[in-house]
Amino acid sequence: MILITGASRGIGKYLFEQFQESNEIVLGTYNSTYPGKDKIRSFTKVDISDYSAVSNWIEEIKSKITKLTLINCAGNNYNSFAHKANIDKWRQVINVNLVGTFNVIRSVLPIMREQEYGRIINFSSIVAQKGVPGTSAYAASKAALWGMTKSIAAENARKGITINNLNLGYFNIGMITEVPEEILTDIIKTIPSQKLGIPENIFNAVNFLINSDYANGTSIDINAGLF
Repeated sequence: MILITGASRGIGKYLFEQFQESNEIVLGTYNSTYPGKDKIRSFTKVDISDYSAVSNWIEEIKSKITKLTLINCAGNNYNSFAHKANIDKWRQVINVNLVGTFNVIRSVLPIMREQEYGRIINFSSIVAQKGVPGTSAYAASKAALWGMTKSIAAENARKGITINNLNLGYFNIGMITEVPEEILTDIIKTIPSQKLGIPENIFNAVNFLINSDYANGTSIDINAGLF
C-alpha cells in the first residue's frame, strides 16, 4: 500500500496517478485542494499539522495497511525577507512541512515496526542548499528533514524500515508553476542543463527508494547539477 500526503495537487497528484496506473493500492490526503468526485473515495481530508487528525486517519485505515510506503508530499510555502516576515505565516510553514511530516511518520511507524517493513520518502529542496533570498521558512523546514531522517533511520533500520529524502531542484510541476515568468527565466539560466526537470525523474527516484533496502537515512539530489 502507498500513502501519499498532499496528493490532490502538484507532485503528490502526479505520483498518486502514476501509482494508480501501476495498479498499486494508493490512498491520499488533501487539505485545501479538493481532489474531485472521481477520486474522492481514495482521499481523506487531513490537516497534517494536527496530530490528532493524522492519528485518526491512520487508525481508520490501519486494518488495510500492509507493506506500506509513505510518501510525504504535503507542503506549504511563504516568501518574505526575514526582517519583514510575518511570524504566524513563517511558523505555519514549519508546522506543515516539518511538524506535519513528522506527525504522519509518527503515526505509521508503529505499524511498520510491527510488520517489519516500511518505506518513508520525504521531499526536501535545492532551496535549503543554495540560500535563496526570501525563503528562510521553506529552507529551514526542508533542511530540518535531513537530520530528522538520519535519526529515524538509525532507530528503525533493524525493523526493515528505510527513510530517505529527495532533494529536488526545479521541475515543471508543483510550486514552480506559480513563479512569475521573468523570475522563472532567471532560474532556468542557473541550471547547467538550461531546462526544468520532468516529473518522470521524480517517479523513477521514488521507485528506486521503494525497491532498495540499503538506501537509508540519506538525501539524494535531483537537480541537474545545480548547487
